[in-house]
Amino acid sequence: MHIIENLFAISPYIALFITLALGYAVGKITIGRFVLGGVAGTLLMGVLIGQFGVQIDPGVKTIFFALFIYAVGYQGGPQFFSALNFKTINILLSAVVMTVTGLVCVLAAAKFFDLDSGTAAGLAAGGLTQSAIIGTAGDAIAKLGGVTEEAKSLMQTNVAVGYAVTYIFGSLGPILMVSWLIPSVMKWDIREEALKLADKLSTGKPELAPGEFNAITDLVSRAYELDSQSQLIGKNIQEVNRDLLDVAIEMVTRDGQTIETNKSVALQVGDVIVLTGRRQTIASNAAAEGHEVTLPAQTSLIEENRQLVAKNAKFIGKTLAQIKAETNRDARRGVYITDVIRGGNSQLITPDLVVHKDDIIQLTGSAIDINRVEKNIGKRLSSAFATDYVFFGIGMVAGLLIGLIHFEIAGIPVTIGSGAGCLISGLFMGWLRSRKPNIATLPLGATNFIRDFGLAVFVGIVGLQAGPQAIDTVKEHGLTLLFLGMAVTIIPQIVSFIFNYYVLNIRNPIEALGCISGGRSANPAFAALLEKAGNATPVFSFTVTYAIANVLLTLWGPIIVGIISAS
Repeated sequence: MHIIENLFAISPYIALFITLALGYAVGKITIGRFVLGGVAGTLLMGVLIGQFGVQIDPGVKTIFFALFIYAVGYQGGPQFFSALNFKTINILLSAVVMTVTGLVCVLAAAKFFDLDSGTAAGLAAGGLTQSAIIGTAGDAIAKLGGVTEEAKSLMQTNVAVGYAVTYIFGSLGPILMVSWLIPSVMKWDIREEALKLADKLSTGKPELAPGEFNAITDLVSRAYELDSQSQLIGKNIQEVNRDLLDVAIEMVTRDGQTIETNKSVALQVGDVIVLTGRRQTIASNAAAEGHEVTLPAQTSLIEENRQLVAKNAKFIGKTLAQIKAETNRDARRGVYITDVIRGGNSQLITPDLVVHKDDIIQLTGSAIDINRVEKNIGKRLSSAFATDYVFFGIGMVAGLLIGLIHFEIAGIPVTIGSGAGCLISGLFMGWLRSRKPNIATLPLGATNFIRDFGLAVFVGIVGLQAGPQAIDTVKEHGLTLLFLGMAVTIIPQIVSFIFNYYVLNIRNPIEALGCISGGRSANPAFAALLEKAGNATPVFSFTVTYAIANVLLTLWGPIIVGIISAS
């Protein structure tokens, strides 16, 4: 044992990574429909390994949580701002119901079990997992009149005691509620519901799970042999392609040989044309006269998809048809439009679709031809696989600065905190990226890694730090306070869920569960919900309720001290 303690003292990060490995291994264990999950598993393993007295700089936990919450905000930014409407009022009310119920539970426990102000405040801080209550309650105790300094010191110590005893289940309880208990009772499949909500938010475009792909591709190529009845006979390639928007003739074979498709080539009976473009357009296009044929297996047609950000003032406000006609004159083959993205969402491609500034226009064709027309439209979209570290750094700095903001409500100091600050910054940067596609790039793979790794480190350190103190205090004070903490953790979630579902009519499973985790200011629970959902759909309801809960729960510290002291 001494060897392990010495090892962890020399390099505490060994303990951290052991915690992560064992936690996620335990989290994979399945019993019936119950799966603990990597987040809860890491928290439990952290408590156990923390018995060796692992000491890790608290700043590490802070920065990794900031990275986690920034990535969450970045992924959910576009959907968050587009979803803001009157429905937000109900979600705000759900946070009020949750926090007020938590306050009532703490006051009831104090009355019936004769808890002093410090122990009750610690019960609230741990059972509701709002560590800021420790500070606000401690300040309120220090200002109590008619109380000896010795009594004040004892009550302030009891704040930490109550927090230590109840914090572990305060963190674990919401994880179990949102990721297992409530979904099991309601017979919800979180992943399936998250996919449904993502489908709804993305205007019908399905979100794919790992390993899945859409077998019906948007771009296809079909070959047709022209007969004597075809209207294309005698026309050259340029004439035909000029009238096409999202499809083009990209190859012509004559007598089994591919011929150069320059603008002077005239089509003849028996020619085989290869139409390439969007599937639904090819299926209905009048150019496909004749009968469809199969090309030899070795036939290849190399094309490129290139996304351009609409910047050329000459074409802003014009239709796709006008832009196509203007830019495609000198193309050797056809360059056609295969996608238009505005505000992060694909638009229906029609000849009369008007182009706005900063729209992303995806062109498809040969690289040579796209090079000819690219400068007429705008700047090439920066690589989707390269992180814009300039804006990533700016975003993190902005989030940490926002977290430093503090103010007073009725004389009670309230601090935004780095977590809420980085969430706000991440939401803005994600939204900015959807509006200004060439800046603030943070690839999906990078955001997923930052989100998941940041969360894993944060939860692991929480367990390592809380473990020794919690177990020692349970031995000293018995199980009563522990059970009271469990009640304070569970009851508000049940009451809030029922009220949200039947009164506020928040019935979408993902939104309902997001409100539970946000209204409790329960970051590990939100992380577990994200893990189960597999996408960013819970971000909106969590973010709104999290902001309200952070302020209200912080205020409960002096309110608890004041009410109990007065009684």
